[in-house]
Amino acid sequence: MPIHLRAEPGDYAPAVLCPGDPRRAKYIAETFFDPGVRLVNEERGMLGYTGTFEGKPISVQTTGMGTPSAGIVFEELCMLGAKRLVRVGTCGGLQANLRMADTVIAISASADDQTPIRYCGMKGFAPTATFSLVEEAARLSRAVSDRVFVGPIVTSGLFYDPDPNTFGIWRRLGHLGVEMEASMMYTIATLKGIEALAIMTVSDVIDPDGGNVERISDEDLKKGVDQMMRIACQVAVS
Repeated sequence: MPIHLRAEPGDYAPAVLCPGDPRRAKYIAETFFDPGVRLVNEERGMLGYTGTFEGKPISVQTTGMGTPSAGIVFEELCMLGAKRLVRVGTCGGLQANLRMADTVIAISASADDQTPIRYCGMKGFAPTATFSLVEEAARLSRAVSDRVFVGPIVTSGLFYDPDPNTFGIWRRLGHLGVEMEASMMYTIATLKGIEALAIMTVSDVIDPDGGNVERISDEDLKKGVDQMMRIACQVAVS
């Protein structure tokens, strides 16, 4: 039994959704999974549930915030038999054409954080998603919305970054958004030989001029996340 996920092999499905927030994990399990969901982990408040989606096995497991916390969870999910990880969450929009509640599908995740870099042992490593999952997520997302963007994102180790120039550097290099876990997930998935995808809803738009951040309303965020979540469940069990 791993140290932080107090579960046994077989408690998790091969496909696992990975939100940061334990309340979101509970919401996903109760809202999108078929009836009959069971709690498989609550150690340290890192809630994990297993059930089915449209009759197919699926789990959801909280990762916490940032790559150190998420990395522990990804590692232990692999120990427990996970074969496909799908990060579901939010990101800050960096490009001027992005709007609140847009869907961002991360084909790659640059690491502006030392944890994934230390883990892979290669400073220039470029962790990427599983391309077949990117294709499927893009196809399903574009069937219900024209506000779907596929491209690179950046994983930051800081939520409150004191450097006012950071956003501009990431934007200039073509990153669609910024979040805090995907690069670690893609790195571990690569080294463990499993599949991975990060799909996110834009919850903040970062002003290209002044760096000011505009935050989405709770109601609009829920609508955008719910749409993204249904698609993530479909991708996870595809």
